[in-house]
Amino acid sequence: MGRLFGTDGVRGIANKDLTNEMAMQIGMAAAEILIKGNENKNDKPTVMIGKDTRASGDMLEAALTTGFCSVGVNVLSVGVIPTPAVAYLVGRYNCDAGVMISASHNPCEYNGIKIFQSNGYKLPDSVEEEIESIILDKAETVELKTGGGVGKRTYCKTAVEDYINHVISVTDVRFDGMNIALDTANGSASVCAKEIFTRLGAKCHMLSDTPNGVNINYNCGSTHPQELMNFVKANKLDLGLAFDGDADRMLAVDENGSLVDGDKIIAVCALQMKKEGKLAGNSAVVTVMSNMGFFKFCEENGINCAKTAVGDRYVLERMLEKGYNIGGEQSGHIIFLDYATTGDGELSGVKLLETMVKSGSSLAGLASVMNVYPQVLINVNVTPQGKIKYNNDEYIISAVQEAEMELRGNGRVLVRASGTEPLVRVMLEGKDIDLITKLGNYIAEVVKERLS
Repeated sequence: MGRLFGTDGVRGIANKDLTNEMAMQIGMAAAEILIKGNENKNDKPTVMIGKDTRASGDMLEAALTTGFCSVGVNVLSVGVIPTPAVAYLVGRYNCDAGVMISASHNPCEYNGIKIFQSNGYKLPDSVEEEIESIILDKAETVELKTGGGVGKRTYCKTAVEDYINHVISVTDVRFDGMNIALDTANGSASVCAKEIFTRLGAKCHMLSDTPNGVNINYNCGSTHPQELMNFVKANKLDLGLAFDGDADRMLAVDENGSLVDGDKIIAVCALQMKKEGKLAGNSAVVTVMSNMGFFKFCEENGINCAKTAVGDRYVLERMLEKGYNIGGEQSGHIIFLDYATTGDGELSGVKLLETMVKSGSSLAGLASVMNVYPQVLINVNVTPQGKIKYNNDEYIISAVQEAEMELRGNGRVLVRASGTEPLVRVMLEGKDIDLITKLGNYIAEVVKERLS
């Protein structure tokens, strides 16, 4: 992680950690880099800006736009839209970069800034570090333009429709007769999810699709799926899909009201891709946080499991490096690289329903290919310094070693810092839920004592 950029862009409480001044500075610094890369072109560079439904989105968009335009970069505003839509449309509209204003699954008071390259991939670390250096170290003098050199802002009215058509195009299967629920988390998916699945033939029941600027992710969506689970079971639907605030994640609910997480969705889709001869490298990419049951599933089905550090950017790096075409995280951030350059919740939902239609099986039936080991995850609030030194603290190391000895190979322990929040996450898996709960609480107490 950098000094401003975490594993998923710059993020913090809007108007406190992520100020208008910082947003403007990010726009100016990114614009300076774009200008340098655009020296042989006659036209000004153009940056696309999208946002989720948070109240602070308009404010931060104005600050970013000011930063970009002041250095001579044009801005194309696409309004409220999913993060993967920006990643897709930046190339379709021939923009030089794309920016998404969102804090993903976090509460409404948070916001963030994610930047995409012209090819739809997130910025590499080196470019993020260059932006940080310009802002924090004054490594370069940013030249402010005057007169006709100042950038202009224009508005795009076709972005949502173009994205909807793109997601629909990834399948040749109809969902006629399927009865589903969609929880859009009062976020970005509220502008397009119903249209996507309705056009493909499904009957859609909508939950949490009336954003008001402050209800994004509030007791809804992929971080709080209980209402959706109850709704699907009570109404005897085929399944439910829950998205997060910027719609780059998706978790599913089967016909029994049981949650189907990212690990299981990847397992279901990867197995179908293998049957069709479409699983590149016969591999799926997941992070070290994936459940032990996923690793067992891969062994039993002859699929290679590639493991990375936590963060979708690391999953994507491995996929690009090895040519793999499916990967993701337990949280529901799933990348289908044949169709998208980042996680896409609605696209993932389409591919999951496609697999159900092709197999003729219910979601519960499909998800049974993977058995989930009991898992305990405890988030411990820590200081910024604590996030840095957690893995070098001798007391924490000793607590982890003691837990591993007690598990005797029938489980695992993982302690890591969050890439987006002031937390250290303590995760244990094993066959004995009482044992891993006891050990998890013990380690969490040590982390709290040492780092809070």
